[in-house]
Amino acid sequence: MAFSAIAQGEVKMSIWGHTADGTAVPIYTLTDGQIEVKVTAYGAHLVSIKTPDRAGKMADVALGYDKLDTYLIKPNPYIGAIVGRYGNRIALGKFTLDEQTYQIPVNNGANALHGGPVGFDQYVWQAKEVQDGVEFTHVSPDGDMGFPGKLTATVRYTLKGNTLRINYSAKTDKATVVNLTNHSYFNLHGNDQGNILDQKIEINADHYTPVDAGLIPTGELAPVADTPMDFRKPEAIGARINADNEQLKRAGGYDFNWVLNGKPGTMHLAAIVTDPVSGRKLTVETTEPGVQFYSGNFLDGSFTGRHGVKYEKHAGFCLETQHFPDSPNHPDFPSTVLKPGETMFSTTTFTFGVEK
Repeated sequence: MAFSAIAQGEVKMSIWGHTADGTAVPIYTLTDGQIEVKVTAYGAHLVSIKTPDRAGKMADVALGYDKLDTYLIKPNPYIGAIVGRYGNRIALGKFTLDEQTYQIPVNNGANALHGGPVGFDQYVWQAKEVQDGVEFTHVSPDGDMGFPGKLTATVRYTLKGNTLRINYSAKTDKATVVNLTNHSYFNLHGNDQGNILDQKIEINADHYTPVDAGLIPTGELAPVADTPMDFRKPEAIGARINADNEQLKRAGGYDFNWVLNGKPGTMHLAAIVTDPVSGRKLTVETTEPGVQFYSGNFLDGSFTGRHGVKYEKHAGFCLETQHFPDSPNHPDFPSTVLKPGETMFSTTTFTFGVEK
């Protein structure tokens, strides 16, 4: 069911706060019909998404914080962030490109996660308003966190009707690797309404990439059939999360990349999540070959979100559309290499609705 438009879409900007060095950080409010989205130039974070339930009651279904200051605390669980230059994990922080080996500082056990200790989530991006939204740009210099090439990354958020669209693009002046994604946590009950274990998820994938003890893909594309990873039909997130399964034990729940059915580079279904209680429904489509479904296993109450609620384990789920983790070290995976003269393009949409 789609929502009826009650107002023309609009974009409003205000200064949300300042970083430690005094840089002003704008926040943008996008509205169209009954949907309201807030995004900020700091880390190009998605801050909030307000949407109605089946009775028309509004709730914020994205985890987030009231104040910029909370986003500035490090380390953090990347709530709402754009992560890069390489989202997800790179084994030992090392990869070889054009016969040269590069070392990314490790920040997740023995591995590099989400671009290293100072990723794209920790910069104030340049912002400009566009039709129906805002475009953020960040220039990462050659050698930033060990990555080669001066990379110019652009992320555009637009809201049209009940669909939030994120367009990603990137260019480089030297061969490099890039894997940009959004790390929003969703809770269709409302971000302050308990855990997500009873919400039902469907993932459009016949295979996933199993991981070793360090949560690095083994290289196998394993069938989901007859495993707790099979979400080809809707299943409650919590139904099998504690199953006697080595993969689930390693991750403390779901934290894996699913190999999406559909041609990379063209829009295809990634996942559908529904909340039986509120009736809210989220449909995710993407041009990316994979989606990292993460069930908030490492949230531990150390961060307080809106309304003073501590975000505990399973307070939200992530659907990070992406290329596969550790792709630079797996030649058989879809390539994340970007060369001079090329442009990386990617699109993901989040469409909100209700089921009666």
